[in-house]
Amino acid sequence: MAGVIIKPRSRIFHGHDWVYSSEIQKTYGNPEPGDVISLKDFKDRPLGTAIYNPNSQIVARRISRRKQKLDEEFFTRRISQAIALRGDDALARLVWSESDGVPGLIVDRYHEHLVMQTTTMAMDLNKELIAKVLQEILSPQSIILRNDSPMRKAEGLEPEIRMMTGKQPAPFTVTHQGITYEIDPANGQKTGLYLDIMDAYAKVARHAKGKKVLDVFCNQGGFGLNCAKEGAESVLSIDISEDAIEAVKRNAALSDLTIEAQAENAFTFLRHHEETYDLIILDPPSFTRNKKTLNDAMRGYKEIHLRALRLLNHNGILATFCCSHHATREIFLSSVRDAAVDARKTLRQLESHSQRLDHPIIATLPETEYLKGFTFQLAPNR
Repeated sequence: MAGVIIKPRSRIFHGHDWVYSSEIQKTYGNPEPGDVISLKDFKDRPLGTAIYNPNSQIVARRISRRKQKLDEEFFTRRISQAIALRGDDALARLVWSESDGVPGLIVDRYHEHLVMQTTTMAMDLNKELIAKVLQEILSPQSIILRNDSPMRKAEGLEPEIRMMTGKQPAPFTVTHQGITYEIDPANGQKTGLYLDIMDAYAKVARHAKGKKVLDVFCNQGGFGLNCAKEGAESVLSIDISEDAIEAVKRNAALSDLTIEAQAENAFTFLRHHEETYDLIILDPPSFTRNKKTLNDAMRGYKEIHLRALRLLNHNGILATFCCSHHATREIFLSSVRDAAVDARKTLRQLESHSQRLDHPIIATLPETEYLKGFTFQLAPNR
């Protein structure tokens, strides 16, 4: 089997499963993009098996500490293990890339429909086999391939959206924590819903009863809808996307809830808005996808925190989230602290948030922990 020899002091010796181009001492056997290769250390000792793509900055991604093939037995075993971890949840991420030992494979379940993404060359080459295994294990009504992720570009892969099995479903509804959402997994944003953050909706909404709520970067309205369900006095949801705002209105009608939704640029809205609120929620898209732009991103996070703090009433509550793994929990928290200092506010932390358990975090792969959030309350001025 072809493979690579890895330089001393590379991250794989500390438990990580990625090998960057700068960490390769030698390549042998002429492997092709998408091949399964052997990993060896600088003393010719085996380190396991990886998928290979020299066109990516991450040249090798380990799939096993032993010899392993990408065959039907492998995918059946790994996918079955991943499903067992999630149990019978009908609305969940069933398979999540490195966290489930299949780098670059994502599978989301929306009841009888599955949405699949392949973001590495090796998984993309095996997508038909993967769909076959999913069909045999779960017998879904449909499997939709949503390969429109920008992450595919780093692997030299083109975008692709098509049906793998079954007929394309018309938009349908799902219910989570008493809220009904209309989703269109073949055409909607991401694979349908932001599954990773859905458990936080109810946690934040516990603070909403009788309060004026502002939900910024609302997407399909999860936070605002849950706040309305919990008895908020009023809810205003803001998002730059007209499609998202229309989705919020449909979801509110489906759930028999009353909220106001407006298509606005969040930065402009927060900068010029004067009305104040008792609970403000910030759940922006990632402001950075690489380390080079991290400083610029943190200035953006600080700005929205600063603006939000100035719109909070006495004893007001701020819930804020970040979905970039480049911005660690501590870095993100630092942006909140800096904004509080500039706004001359004192914040009392009420809760810390993370991604749902169907997005497992691997202790030695920090990239698997990307979603973090905090709920704060304004303390009395001192």
